[in-house]
Amino acid sequence: MGGNRFLASIRPYALYMAWIVSIVAVGGSLYLSEVMRYEPCKLCWFQRIFMYPEVILLGIASYKNDRKIIPYAMTLSVIGGCISIYHYLEQKIPALAKALPCTVGIPCNFDYLNWFGFITIPLLALIAFILIVLLLWAGREPKDNAQEA
Repeated sequence: MGGNRFLASIRPYALYMAWIVSIVAVGGSLYLSEVMRYEPCKLCWFQRIFMYPEVILLGIASYKNDRKIIPYAMTLSVIGGCISIYHYLEQKIPALAKALPCTVGIPCNFDYLNWFGFITIPLLALIAFILIVLLLWAGREPKDNAQEA
């Protein structure tokens, strides 16, 4: 019962919170590349391709309170999260970097950040994608209201 109450309290703000997470993720990636001058690798670009539209889509959906965007935004986040998982594993497991090496620009297994030995840029991106998925899942319409409409 407590879980239902928690979801009910988050539901009205879930789109906004997911939008804020996407803004922070995009702002962080732009800070790292434009201010800190960390050159993004190929896999970082793919993760950005799936995160950057989220700012626009979730922003418009939040403004209009349009929950119909949730399946599409979730799809972008799940795909981006899968890329983040692979990228993180490539950084932590050297054999993966040899299996499919980055041939252009900076190598994908290069760590610009390595806080506490495990927090890297792909892990931060993965956390953002997971938070967006969880918030969108919490923000979807309840089954009762969806069937009545």
